[in-house]
Amino acid sequence: MPVIARFCGVVIRLLVLQPMGTRIHAFHGDGELVVDLKTLRVIQGALPGSLGELVMDWVRNHQLELLHWHAA
Repeated sequence: MPVIARFCGVVIRLLVLQPMGTRIHAFHGDGELVVDLKTLRVIQGALPGSLGELVMDWVRNHQLELLHWHAA
């Protein structure tokens, strides 16, 4: 999974699985948040404090760019 961003101690990785779609994995310490890129639905996990919402804001702001980049 390539690292596509780092901020506030969070590492964002992109995972593309044909049968399951494109997912964003956000890691911070022992926490992991997995988000479906097309639906913006949290699939599993959580991050401490307000980091989960910060990651979701980042994903919403970059969703179209990442979907376009992945499709190219």
